[in-house]
Amino acid sequence: MAPPTPLLAVRGSEGLYMVNGPPSFTESTAFQRDSGKNCKAVAFSKDGSLFAWCNGEKVNIVNVTNAELLRSFDLPKAVCLEFSPKNNILATWQAYTTAKDGTAGVPNLQLHDVKTGKCLKSFIQKKMQNWCPCWADDESICARNVNNEVHFFENNNFNTIANKLHLQKVNDFVLSPGAQPTKVAVYVPGSKGAPSFVRLYQYPNFNGPQSALANKSFFKADKVTMLWNKKATAVLVIASTEVDKTGASYYGEQTLHYIATNGESAVVQLPKNGPIYDVVWNPNSVEFCAVYGFMPAKATVFNLKCDPVFDFGTGPRNAAYYSPHGHILVLAGFGNLRGQMEVWDVKNYKLVSKPVASDSTYFAWCPDGEHIVTATCAPRLRVSNGYKIWHYTGSLLHSYEVPSNEEMWQVSWQPFLDGVFPVKAVKYQAVPSELPSAEPKPAQAYRPPALRNKPVTSSKLHENEPPQNMKPPGSSDKPLSKTALKNQRKHEAKKAAKQEAKADANQQPAQPSASQNAPRSAVPAVTSGDPEVDKKIKNLKKKLKAIEQLKEQAAAGKQLEKNQLQKIQKETALLQELEDLELGL
Repeated sequence: MAPPTPLLAVRGSEGLYMVNGPPSFTESTAFQRDSGKNCKAVAFSKDGSLFAWCNGEKVNIVNVTNAELLRSFDLPKAVCLEFSPKNNILATWQAYTTAKDGTAGVPNLQLHDVKTGKCLKSFIQKKMQNWCPCWADDESICARNVNNEVHFFENNNFNTIANKLHLQKVNDFVLSPGAQPTKVAVYVPGSKGAPSFVRLYQYPNFNGPQSALANKSFFKADKVTMLWNKKATAVLVIASTEVDKTGASYYGEQTLHYIATNGESAVVQLPKNGPIYDVVWNPNSVEFCAVYGFMPAKATVFNLKCDPVFDFGTGPRNAAYYSPHGHILVLAGFGNLRGQMEVWDVKNYKLVSKPVASDSTYFAWCPDGEHIVTATCAPRLRVSNGYKIWHYTGSLLHSYEVPSNEEMWQVSWQPFLDGVFPVKAVKYQAVPSELPSAEPKPAQAYRPPALRNKPVTSSKLHENEPPQNMKPPGSSDKPLSKTALKNQRKHEAKKAAKQEAKADANQQPAQPSASQNAPRSAVPAVTSGDPEVDKKIKNLKKKLKAIEQLKEQAAAGKQLEKNQLQKIQKETALLQELEDLELGL
């Protein structure tokens, strides 16, 4: 039996509709287009069988396969929707409002039984952030963060709190994915000089710190992001501060921590300084990719020991996306970058393609593991809204741009459960496409009139470091371990200190000798009698002195820029020119 074709839901000022996925890309006739301009929220169920949306009047639930309307709720102000993992409950949230006399408002978070349409429970949830309760994948447990406590409900019975996890000032929590037993990662921010910490518990063992599976404490954390791997064996914690006190980064300071359920924990050593833009687990749960460092950013794959497995070098990127099967990785630069993507075969670490999706604000893998959607959505960008569907080999298969007076707010693939789409071998040959290549024409740099008819010399602000398997043979291919990295940094610091001390020592005796020579300088130097020739000789000597200094820096192990290496290559020509001028005296 052939696998199904995923649908793509599109929400915007043109209304809400669905598009058939590859290969047809036509509007789905099964789902009746909702032409209203007030569609505020949409949600697919986890298996993709149900679809809910709020059109500003009602919240509707339909069966995706036959478009049958299953339920309709009178909730015109709902702005967030979410299905529970087994499709038993639809959670809705609307903005919390209080009465004019200051009395408490009505509960604004509602849990509805999808089968009966009955409202099972209503809660007051003031903040939109983390509004939705978290369910275990089998719905045996549901959890909410209430006043520094995590409340647990069992088997969707919301009238009785089955368990509580009480820690002082619990800020956030995440339930583990997958089968029982469910594990919980909780974050408590530091206060009064005490460090922040993340603890892992196994439900329902919450009796103090000694019952925790693992504990990791750290300073420099105003907020954290916790990421479970698919097998629920480890959590990655991105800890960030709002302000970088060193002044090195506008975006604050980030650190990456690894915590395993067996009690192991470590700080992931990132070889380049700067912000951490993205961290993502491979669906195989045994490795993860981090994109980090000042632009051009580095990307590295690490294993569960936090040792680097593969270094992708540097480039204009700030995001990483593994395919649903984990066999392909896309590194991309969206937002304030140009939309360049690198598609990599994860098994062989070979570059498959380098498509460019300019002005993209959204990226998502199709559940089939072969296609990608990139979109430009409002309010992030209000012009050139639309979406493009690509094959990972770089071919643009379908493109749609909304009319100039309209906006597109959201696109979303219909999800499918694991195993519906089989894993296919990675292709390197671009699949055929009727659309032309979407690669934009590169903008030409401004050249002043005096240089326009002369050969172009390439000059870049940054030289991108190539991936480790594309480096020249002389360079080291193997990524450094954490210990080697620390030792290398210490060694470089010592070397720099020695060079500085040597430079100071050379300067001190040079100063008195210069003063002794001062009276002698009154003796006129030998000149050619031609001021122009003298000027040229002086300039050549100045350039040769600069080249000598660059050679000394290179010998001391300093990495030279491309233009500096070009200067050194000109030394022979400059010496010849100087000799010719001096012989002509």
